[in-house]
Amino acid sequence: MNLTNKIGVIVDSFGVGVMEGLKKAKEVGADGVQIYAVSGEMDPAALSPAKRKELRNYIDGLGLEISALCGDLAGHGFQDAEANPEKVEKSKRILDLAVELGSNVVTTHIGIVPDDKNGRIYEAMQRACDDLGVYAKSMNAYFAIETGPEPAAHLKSFLDTLSTNGVSVNFDPANMVMVTGDDPVEGVKLLKDYLVHTHVKDGKRLRPVDPRDVYGYLGYGAMDHEKIAEMASSGAAFEEVPLGEGKVDFPAYFAALQEIGYNGYLTIEREVGSNPENDIRKAVEFIKTYRG
Repeated sequence: MNLTNKIGVIVDSFGVGVMEGLKKAKEVGADGVQIYAVSGEMDPAALSPAKRKELRNYIDGLGLEISALCGDLAGHGFQDAEANPEKVEKSKRILDLAVELGSNVVTTHIGIVPDDKNGRIYEAMQRACDDLGVYAKSMNAYFAIETGPEPAAHLKSFLDTLSTNGVSVNFDPANMVMVTGDDPVEGVKLLKDYLVHTHVKDGKRLRPVDPRDVYGYLGYGAMDHEKIAEMASSGAAFEEVPLGEGKVDFPAYFAALQEIGYNGYLTIEREVGSNPENDIRKAVEFIKTYRG
């Protein structure tokens, strides 16, 4: 196999702040970075035009690109029609920031897509995603939904109802393996027309789990990143592990990405572990072994 995709790293996975994390991404051999841009120093509201320019120059100076920003607003995604106007607005500001920093992808979780296509939650999600998709498309950009909360076929049927592909997919094979038990290789083939960014992460499913316990659901509980990280390290239902130690079949996964002509980033995410820097360094080397 001769992978030619660039390798990205989620800066926040290092746990040392954005500026230090950017340096570390360069040190471990990444070509690009993904950065959370929801709160704190990367909140679009906190970044003046001068600060944005400074940040872009700093990233350029390190010889890195931004593969995507993470605009995941947690909570119930876009399931709550009343909360959506504010969330949609904030998501658009995150996309504006991404484009200004040289990227055209913002990854997000939209909440679990319900089975009932006629219910109010489905309608609320559809309306919000359509609005976001049209906005993204007008800027030649994408909001990319992370895989995992529902099977790939169900996510595709939701995306097919939208008026543009401005809302597309950030493919995370480990989430599928750990939560729904879905097959990432089949998932890549099913979602091929929507795939604009990928995560490279590994995991194991130890017992069946209700996706609502992981990703939340309106009226059931909210999504919380810290809670997910806790679940992924405790190993009660599933476990996130270093690349190559879990159940993601990477030779088949990478081959499927090649088969559909995906030429975007392979971005390493490490949400748990006592030495993330070491795990990320090894992950970069792991991907490089597929570069032929």
